[in-house]
Parts: sequence; C-alpha cells; structure tokens
Amino acid sequence: MAGTVPLAVSTVPHPRRPLGCGADGTAGPDGPSARLRHWYENDLGWATVPGAPGEPLRLVTGVRFDVLDVPAAAGAKALRHLVPGSPVALRGDRMRLLVAAGSAQELPGLLDWLEWGALDLDLRALGAHGRMTAPLRPEPVRAGIRPEPVDAEGRAGPREAVQGAAVWLRPPGPGCEVEASLPSMPTLSARSAVGDAGRAPDLVRLVDTMATECHRVRLSRASHGPADDQALASS
Repeated sequence: MAGTVPLAVSTVPHPRRPLGCGADGTAGPDGPSARLRHWYENDLGWATVPGAPGEPLRLVTGVRFDVLDVPAAAGAKALRHLVPGSPVALRGDRMRLLVAAGSAQELPGLLDWLEWGALDLDLRALGAHGRMTAPLRPEPVRAGIRPEPVDAEGRAGPREAVQGAAVWLRPPGPGCEVEASLPSMPTLSARSAVGDAGRAPDLVRLVDTMATECHRVRLSRASHGPADDQALASS
C-alpha cells in the first residue's frame, strides 16, 4: 500500500537463559538437576522421578532399597549398627537410613515382635511406591579437606547444611555394591539371635535401637519440649 512504512525488524537479542537451562527455563541436559539425575540413574542404577516445578528430584523406594525415616537425634544412635558402606541421608531434623527392599512392609511385624508395636513412635518407613527427596551429590574430597561427620545429636557439619536440602551423611557407592551393605530382614529362625551379643541380625538391632531412641525423644518432647532433644541424645 502506497505510503506504508514497513515495520523494522528488531536487532535486540532475546534475554539469555542461564547455562544449563532448557527452552522453558527449567534445568536442561547440562543443568544441576540433570547431572544429579544422571548420577543416580547411570552411576547408581536408581530410579528417579522429577519433582514438580521448583521441587527437588525424588528417588523411588521399594525397588533397590527401602527407607527408615526417624528424628536425627534417634538415628544418630543407630549408626553404629550399620556397616561403613550403608547409605544414610539427612534433611533438616530427619535422618533417613537405607535398608533392603521389602523391609518397610516387615516393619510393623518387627516392632510388634520387639514389643514396640503398641507405642506411637516417630518411626516411618518408605517402601513400594514411595518417594524420597534425592540428597545432593557429595562433593569430591579435596586434598587436605575432610567431609564434616555427623555428631552425636545427628547434626551434620556446616558444609552439609545447605539451606535445608537433603544431604548424604554416608554417601552411596557405585551400582549394586550399595545393596550388599543394606541391613536386611532376617528369617524367623535368625531372629532368636537378637539377645546374643554380636550375632543379632542388622535390621533387628537397627530397628530396636531406633525404636528405643525414638521413644526417648518422644518422652523428652512430652516432658520438656523439643529443646531438650539434644541433651537427651548425648546422654
């Protein structure tokens, strides 16, 4: 049309997305979330589920492992019953101990057998169809720098306190080696060894210790409030 001025084509580039982000601004193939997922799925062989927008990655429980979720103060007392390669995670004031797949469904019966079933313990299990927040991948240990251990109250060192993120206190090793380190449910005949020092099956000792400590934490909160958890755990 005569006299019409054509629209100018803008030469101003669109805003750049952060490195590692996809077209929708979410973590792309090189982003932290994608690298974390690759580590779990490819290095460890664990199934994952992406979280909702803004939510962390989740691990699928009940396939390669189940999870026992307890107050950190109670869980710290149970760590001595685990072999060094048995993974343990921490998020806030909750500790999550990985156990053999199938253990979650056995937990109620085991608590009854140990005479803890009648009490309302703060001891939860995640099994088939469950989800666990994926802890951050631990940084490689650099020369002269050792990772901060968990203390007697279940608190991680300062470098593990990442704004409430889930972190590994005892990170998993590669592949199927993890499963060999997980406490498993003993046969009924093996449970008779629970009273014999040094022969008690790992999961039985672990659950009995955690139930005892969960009960102590519960009594402390009922009597004095959560502030006394730390003193009770170190007693």
